[in-house]
Amino acid sequence: QLQLVESGGGLVQPGGSLRLSCARSGFSLDGYTIGWFRQAPGKEREGVVCISSSGGTTLYADSVRGRFTVFRDNAKSTVYLQMNSLKPEDTAVYYCAAEGDSSGENCYLLHDFFRSWGQGTQVTVSS
Repeated sequence: QLQLVESGGGLVQPGGSLRLSCARSGFSLDGYTIGWFRQAPGKEREGVVCISSSGGTTLYADSVRGRFTVFRDNAKSTVYLQMNSLKPEDTAVYYCAAEGDSSGENCYLLHDFFRSWGQGTQVTVSS
């Protein structure tokens, strides 16, 4: 399993933006599908977005499509989640997850697909 580190969470007003980062401590994320999940208090963890190891395939939850964008910066070995037009219902702990994929194109919003998880970063959207 990989050691993943998320960063970039915080408190933001409704309509604001945040950019989350997911990195693998000391190593590259090349060859790994990356997923972002979130869990709000009292709710189950839900898939938000995934990006294939090639970056060519992305999948978004309906609740965030058009507002969130995921992209890879291979030079920095980091995957970013750009979150715009944030809503109070986006408040949650956000987790990144990774799973090796040699095909380059697999991307699933399924918790069980991923074996490596970060510790999470809190995002709070409130006025």
